[in-house]
Amino acid sequence: MITIRRSAERGRADHGWLDTRHTFSFADYWDPDHVNFRALRVLNEDRVVPSAGFGTHGHTDMEILTYVLSGALAHKDSLGSGSTIVPGDVQYMSAGTGVRHSEFNASATEPVHFLQVWLLPDRRGHVPRYGQRTFPEDERRGRLRLVASGTGEAGSIEIRQDVRLHAAVLREGESVPLEIAKGRHLWVQVLRGEAEVNGRRLAAGDGLAASDETAFTIRGAGEEAELLVFDLA
Repeated sequence: MITIRRSAERGRADHGWLDTRHTFSFADYWDPDHVNFRALRVLNEDRVVPSAGFGTHGHTDMEILTYVLSGALAHKDSLGSGSTIVPGDVQYMSAGTGVRHSEFNASATEPVHFLQVWLLPDRRGHVPRYGQRTFPEDERRGRLRLVASGTGEAGSIEIRQDVRLHAAVLREGESVPLEIAKGRHLWVQVLRGEAEVNGRRLAAGDGLAASDETAFTIRGAGEEAELLVFDLA
């Protein structure tokens, strides 16, 4: 079964400094039909104006990944980690028993556009940890590059959940096959451009969920597409 979550159907909040879209219920946006998809709990697309951001706040028992599309995002946390995340980077924070952090646009002149992903952990009470890795565009172009997984294989970031997260950049007509094991589930999120998954056309901001299917063809369809592809238990 394949279903599509169109960009325009997502929750939206415009706070002036932050324009955010919520694929799943988050903060003041509540939709009982879209609370999560398997372990995928939050999929927020955020745009933050120059020099603004999220002040210090806390998280517990959540696997958090950040993927920047344009601009730069500055991160500091109570683990002592501090970094600037730019396109090609994937940042990981396992909140576990508790982490406090802040995230700000690192530029005084340019906006930052990024995706934040929250995954439910495999259990509560992990010791918090942090990681960040760069995946150059040539590793993601025309292919599915594994960027995070429960095993840390192929140079991916090791996370505390049975999820395989791929990133891809596809020109028009480029296609990649993907097979997932029986009983697993797929979520594809188009970050920019246009793509097709098994003939279903998707635009930027659209998400596609698939269950009870194992074979997929993901194709660039029009403007160059950038995607995140989740293989979930």
